[in-house]
Amino acid sequence: MILSLKMALRSISSNKMRAMLTMLGIIIGVMALVVLVSLVSGATTSVTDAVNALGNSMLTVTIADDKGCPVTLDTLDEWMEEDELGLLAPQISDTLTASGREGSGSVTVYGTTPAYYDIQGLQLAMGRWLKRTDIDNHSYVCVINETAAEELIGYVDCVGEAVTINAVKYTIAGVLSDDEDSLTAAFSSGSMVAYVPYTSLVRLSATALSEVTTFYVSAPEGSTVELTEAAMTEILMDRFDDDEDAFEVTSQDVLEDTMSSITSILTILLGGIAAISLVVGGIGIMNIMLVTVTERTREIGIRKAIGASRGTILLQFLMEAVVLCMMGCGLGIFLSWSILQIVNTVVVSLNMVFRLNGGVVLIAVGFCFVIGVVFGLYPANKAAKMKPIDALHYGG
Repeated sequence: MILSLKMALRSISSNKMRAMLTMLGIIIGVMALVVLVSLVSGATTSVTDAVNALGNSMLTVTIADDKGCPVTLDTLDEWMEEDELGLLAPQISDTLTASGREGSGSVTVYGTTPAYYDIQGLQLAMGRWLKRTDIDNHSYVCVINETAAEELIGYVDCVGEAVTINAVKYTIAGVLSDDEDSLTAAFSSGSMVAYVPYTSLVRLSATALSEVTTFYVSAPEGSTVELTEAAMTEILMDRFDDDEDAFEVTSQDVLEDTMSSITSILTILLGGIAAISLVVGGIGIMNIMLVTVTERTREIGIRKAIGASRGTILLQFLMEAVVLCMMGCGLGIFLSWSILQIVNTVVVSLNMVFRLNGGVVLIAVGFCFVIGVVFGLYPANKAAKMKPIDALHYGG
């Protein structure tokens, strides 16, 4: 075995350029497999961490059919008194036209209540959030994000300024930070957003309804989201005559599961594409090994003439094919690591870290070994089956 390895290394080193070109397909295949899967894995980890940072104690409830018993703001206030439930906040939204002293444009306007701030984990840059008196008095006050402040007013420190939303003047009570770790901020990054009292948006928008059809629920301190979900589901089942199709209760776990499913499929697809590249590289190795066998026909004849067995000849050429594959695999892994380091340097501002996936590296090594054996077996067997007399008389 060791002798065959030494002979394989000697044969490869005698024609370095051809060996490098032969390994190129394997190198590219390994790089495609390791780099692409590692990038997907890193992105998945980053997104999952971001979702987890938003908190997993929030439920989203959507009512499809109120069965003639609509949910109102008073209903939510009653439910907040339940020990199994934490804070509850409704949400309605509409895209309206807003204007200020410096500009105008489309603004996504959310109508909600004070509890929304804590449930969503929002963060004020300045000013205040909506108060209960704003809801009760249908006040024309709003809280906007930094993007809206800059676009409509011209500067962020604009508390007390006025903006016009659908021809109605609103006083800016607060400005939200655009870099908060909240689900709302993640989906509204770069766009203008305004939050107004729920009752105010009902009056302002032609599509908003006074009945609550979407609201958020947080788990109380010391409880879990599972217990809160069970309690909320029980309350809604009692209210809607045990019709589970009348409403839907979802948690962020559903989002995580969906993302995990998507990234798993993407990883398999990318891995499949990279595997095809490795197979193509294996075909290249088989091709060059057939050429090598032809070139060394007389050597094979001499070795057989002095007593080399068929198994020894087969092992020699099979070892050479495997060594070519494994050297290509090693170079591919090293280059993959180098590329990931460069990518980490480029995307450092995105708070993403891409690392070599150990499992993928092991798969790449194992797959390359299998390719070396499979695609090296035919040329090695062809060499092993040569008759000494025919090999010695070969004049190629």
